[in-house]
Amino acid sequence: MKLEASIEWQDGLAFNAALDGHEFVIDGTPESGGRDLGPRPKGLTLVSLAGCTGMDIISILGKMRVRVDRFRIETEALTAEEHPRKFLEIRITYRFEGPDINPDSLRKAISLSEEKYCGIRATLSPTVAIRHEIVLNNEKIPG
Repeated sequence: MKLEASIEWQDGLAFNAALDGHEFVIDGTPESGGRDLGPRPKGLTLVSLAGCTGMDIISILGKMRVRVDRFRIETEALTAEEHPRKFLEIRITYRFEGPDINPDSLRKAISLSEEKYCGIRATLSPTVAIRHEIVLNNEKIPG
């Protein structure tokens, strides 16, 4: 399987990006010489991680016939102070809402995504510590 993406420089730090038939702008902050016309690439890595695991989890829960009313993933990364400011640690918070959701089903779906299916996590995890927490109906669920 081949994945293709391209970017084309516009001006300053702004680039037009093309991926999967969609176009968007990436840019730097004004402090770094950009004009803040779009997200930064490092942040898009977090979006990619959240999207990858989120799609896995929703698919797995659907096959398990688990009804989820609302699902949100929040990511937070700690980066190095010095260049290259690589990711050191990423924390993922999985937030679920819905009646009669068994926490064990959530744990199983997340585990399958993390250990078997999410290619973004598999790419990052050898060098980046990735931790998660689960929140169900506004209550943190143990491990």
